Amino acid sequence: MRKLVAFLIVLLVLVGVLDRVAAAGVEREIATRATAEYDLASPPEVDIKGIPFLTQAISGRYDEVRVATGALEVSGIRLAGVDFTLYGVTAPLRDLVLDGGKAKVRADRVAGTAVVSLDTLNRRAPQGFKVAVDGDALKVDGELTVLGRKVAAEARMRIGVEGDGLRIVPEKVTLAGGIPVPNAEKAISYRIPLRNLPFNLKVTGVNVVPEGLRISGEATNVPLQG
Repeated sequence: MRKLVAFLIVLLVLVGVLDRVAAAGVEREIATRATAEYDLASPPEVDIKGIPFLTQAISGRYDEVRVATGALEVSGIRLAGVDFTLYGVTAPLRDLVLDGGKAKVRADRVAGTAVVSLDTLNRRAPQGFKVAVDGDALKVDGELTVLGRKVAAEARMRIGVEGDGLRIVPEKVTLAGGIPVPNAEKAISYRIPLRNLPFNLKVTGVNVVPEGLRISGEATNVPLQG
């Protein structure tokens, strides 16, 4: 009886080790594909959720895969805290074992978040204006030049998703001395382009955080080619 118990314990340990080794192999393959497909500076951290892994591997379908790329630059915009979750990833085990480079890997859906830092927002802001976080909103302050005269101005900003980027426009512009400035709103408005995000992500939402703007996005039927 003791020998049987010992054997079962050893067997469970071996299965557990095999489970983790196999998971690490598939995680490396997904990291390699993501790096090549989306021209990442370095392989991302990949974590396949769900235990046991082998059950998912045999079926060739992984319910949830977390991918953290670290900071990256997209369309000249530096993003921080970049984190993706891939849902319903299909990766046939036989194809991965026989020829991982040619295996067809695809995710049913991808959701992701990233942060556009205050430094980036300031570099993209209209000349002469500084961006800061004010509670749950952004505000800018600086100077507008009107007829050769500099006029102090400040505004709380409204952020919206527009096409393949963010549009940042003032809700209300306050001018020093109440001096009227034609098209003041237009002069302070600006845009943050967010094209060609990894995993074909399209921005669906944005909110203000202490570090700047946190964007969120989704994509469906996303291939991870070799």
